[in-house]
Amino acid sequence: MNQHDKIVRLSASGIMIALSTVLSMIKLIPMPQGGALTPCSMLPICMISIIYGVRWGLGTGFACSLVQLAIDFSAALSWGLSAKALAVSFIFDYLVAFTVLGLAGIFRNKPVWGIGAGITIVFLLKYASHVFSGAVAFGVFMPENFNNVWIYSLAYNTYMLPELIPTVMIAYLLCKVPALHKLKTA
Repeated sequence: MNQHDKIVRLSASGIMIALSTVLSMIKLIPMPQGGALTPCSMLPICMISIIYGVRWGLGTGFACSLVQLAIDFSAALSWGLSAKALAVSFIFDYLVAFTVLGLAGIFRNKPVWGIGAGITIVFLLKYASHVFSGAVAFGVFMPENFNNVWIYSLAYNTYMLPELIPTVMIAYLLCKVPALHKLKTA
C-alpha cells in the first residue's frame, strides 16, 4: 500500500470514527443504567471493515473504542462501581464492544448476504460483550424482581437489537454507491 492509499484510509477511518461518535450521542431511547438505542451509530465502523477489510476494521473499531471511553470516562467513574467492576466495564462495554465492529467485513467478498451476515455477527458479539459486562459489573443494580443476573443482563441489553435491521439495510444501500467502490480500490 502506497502513502496516498494510507492517507485515504486513515482519513476515511477518522471521519467514520467521528460520525460514529456523533451518532452515538443521539440517544433515541436512553437506558437508565447506561447504553442507548442510537441512529445507526455502529454503521460507520462496520462500513470501514466492509470497504477496507477486517484488519483495518478492527484497528478502526479499537480507535473508536478509545474515543468512546475517553468521552464517557468521567461519567463512568461516578457510577459507584468497584475498581474490578469498572475495569470489566471498560474492557467489555468499550474496548471489546467497539473493536468487534471491525469484524463486519468478514464476508465482504460474498454476495448480498455477506453484508447482512457480517453486521449481524458483530451485533451479536457486541450484544454478548454488553451482556457479560452487565452481569459481571452491573449485577448490583439488578431490580429485586429478577433473581438471575444473566437473565436480567440479557433482557436489559436487548435495547440495541432494534438497530440491527436499519444498519444492515443502510449498509447494503451504501455498498451500491459507486463512490464507495472507488474507496475500496484506493
